[in-house]
Amino acid sequence: MPGSNPLAYNSDAAAAQLEDVGCDVQHPLNLNSVRLLHNELLSVDKAQRMAEFFALLGDANRLRILSALAVEELCVCDLAAIVKMSESAVSHQLRALRALRLVSYRKQGRNVFYYLKDSHVLNLYREVAEHLDEAE
Repeated sequence: MPGSNPLAYNSDAAAAQLEDVGCDVQHPLNLNSVRLLHNELLSVDKAQRMAEFFALLGDANRLRILSALAVEELCVCDLAAIVKMSESAVSHQLRALRALRLVSYRKQGRNVFYYLKDSHVLNLYREVAEHLDEAE
């Protein structure tokens, strides 16, 4: 909605506002906070793995597949029909999701059924969906 956020169309004003959030007065560091948070900070390796994890979830098709699997386990052909993608495309997305252990599968005869790997994945999906449904 034009006009509702004056900074949305004025990059100079947005940059000026961002500059206001820093420390503009010289003062001693809060060494207790620095030491405490330094020990609590994510390692570079873990931060990289988390970035890859969230990047994988940055694809709308993968999220739609996860949303279907949050309801029940499904075979590729059913998933393809649900998300309106080719079976090949769904299989490709499932390989990516399996690589980061978000989904797993079981075989039943010639059929392969996919499901969310564990409750962490389901909880993460539900928490994000709930967060997005909250009123601002």
